[in-house]
Amino acid sequence: MMVQLVMIGAIFAIFYFLLIRPQQKRAKQHQDMLKALQKGDMVYTQGGLYGKVSAMTDNTVTLEIARVDNKEVRVRVLRNAVAGKSTPTAEGGEAKDAEIIGQSSKN
Repeated sequence: MMVQLVMIGAIFAIFYFLLIRPQQKRAKQHQDMLKALQKGDMVYTQGGLYGKVSAMTDNTVTLEIARVDNKEVRVRVLRNAVAGKSTPTAEGGEAKDAEIIGQSSKN
């Protein structure tokens, strides 16, 4: 009976350290990143849009995603839809961001 309890405890510990704890850590990092967003930051969304933050409210972020005929194309997205800050194009840009997203989805 005692061996079974020890095994159940060991399985719970393994699940905690391999699944639950890393996910909580990523969620906390994401919340910290969202709190630190500022106007002018380059970001990408969960839907795959890249843009520059042009305005923010408590729940939404307005992104400038393009310029057409000297007019800005802007979209409003939920703050939680922002997946991360974008790497500048000079440093590898979207390819580097895609690699980071792929690594985080594997973990």
